[in-house]
Amino acid sequence: MELISLISLTFIPLLIGFILLYGTFKQVPTYESFVEGGKEGIKIAVSIIPFLVGMLVAISIFRASGALDALMNWIRPLTKAMGVPAEIVPLLIIRPISGTAALGMTSDLIAIYGPDSFIGRLASVLQGSTDTTFYVLTVYFGAVGIKKMGDALKVGLLADVVGIVAAIAVVALVFGTK
Repeated sequence: MELISLISLTFIPLLIGFILLYGTFKQVPTYESFVEGGKEGIKIAVSIIPFLVGMLVAISIFRASGALDALMNWIRPLTKAMGVPAEIVPLLIIRPISGTAALGMTSDLIAIYGPDSFIGRLASVLQGSTDTTFYVLTVYFGAVGIKKMGDALKVGLLADVVGIVAAIAVVALVFGTK
């Protein structure tokens, strides 16, 4: 265990040092390149803000309007038939939309049912098994001006479904149900 800790603590500084030395060897102005990269990063961050604000407002409206609850009630019979607890349904719905909201829901589920419960374990595994597909498409694709994102949406949602099914199967297999 100590060897792994030593490797993890020294890897990144060694990598940065190697990149700087390699750049210097190749006669690349490393500091100037770093500063230019920082400037570009700030420009990208500023260009993302309108898309981020729009997405957060849309999520807030979705939750506050009761649409999330209506959708949850509509999907609940299907999840019950699959052996998935109804308490997980809001997480399944919100995870592709917002990572922050999903993390909040996961925290709530763990606080209510406990980290060692089926629901707590399933929520934790779901949190790491899926991505925020709509967030990624809205913020990152919007920031770089990509207009046609239909195929990326299909693949992203398919990956989310596969992640959800795999998470449910693995948690049920490893930890059993309720």
